[in-house]
Amino acid sequence: MNKAINLYLAKHGFGAWSPKAVLFDMDGVLYDSMPNHAIAWQQSMEHFGIHMTAEDAYATEGARGVDTIRHMVLQQQGRSIDEAEAQQMYDEKTRRFHALPTASVMPGVLSLMRKMHHGGLTVGVVTGSGQRPLINRLLDDFREYLIAGHIVTAYDVKRGKPAPDPYLMGMKKVGSTPDNTIIIENAPLGVRAGVASGAFTIAVNTGPLPDQQLLDQGADLIFSDMQQLCDRWDDLLCPSSAT
Repeated sequence: MNKAINLYLAKHGFGAWSPKAVLFDMDGVLYDSMPNHAIAWQQSMEHFGIHMTAEDAYATEGARGVDTIRHMVLQQQGRSIDEAEAQQMYDEKTRRFHALPTASVMPGVLSLMRKMHHGGLTVGVVTGSGQRPLINRLLDDFREYLIAGHIVTAYDVKRGKPAPDPYLMGMKKVGSTPDNTIIIENAPLGVRAGVASGAFTIAVNTGPLPDQQLLDQGADLIFSDMQQLCDRWDDLLCPSSAT
C-alpha cells in the first residue's frame, strides 16, 4: 500500500498522508443490492421498449438513473426525452426494485465503519440513487456512524457520476478536501468520478466485471470485497507497516 499512497501523493503534489473522511458509494459497496438493481432495470426498461442487460446495469451503476434512461432512449429509440419523462420511467424501476427481497449489508462493512469511527474519520455516502426508502435505510443501518447531512443523492447535483460533482459535494457536506478524503467505489463510473475529484479512490470489485475495468478508470487500490478492505484497513491508515 505504501507504493499506491506515495504514487497518489506525488501525482497530486500533496504532502503527508492524513485521511479525515471516507465517502462510500451505496449499491454494491454498503449493500449487496446490485443483483436486484440489475433485475429491476431489465424488467422496467423492457416495459418501455428498451433493451437493457445485466451487464449494462453494472456498467452504468453510479450514474443518476434519469441520465442512464435518457441515454438509452436516445440510443435505442432515437429520441431525446426530458428529465420529467425519464423520472417517470425511473419511478417504475424503483417500484420493481422495492418489490424484490431486501438486499443484505455487505459483510465487513459494519466492522469497517467501526474502525473508521474509532479512528476519528467522518463517514459519508455518495449515491446516484434518490429513493427515500433507501436513504432512510442507510440512516437506520448505519445510525452510529452516519447522519443525514453527510449523504449525497441524485438530487443534490445536476451532473452525476462519472463527473466528480457528487464526490465534491460529498466533501463539502462532510467538511473535507480531496487530499484528506478516501472514496470507496465498486463501479467503473464511480471510480472515474472519485479519481476526477482528486481523492484517493479505492475500488472494491463486488460485481462480475473484471478488475481491469476498475483499474483502467484510475483506481489507486483494488480489493476483492469489503471484508478484505476491512482486514487491511489499519495498513491503509498506517502505510509504514503495510507490505
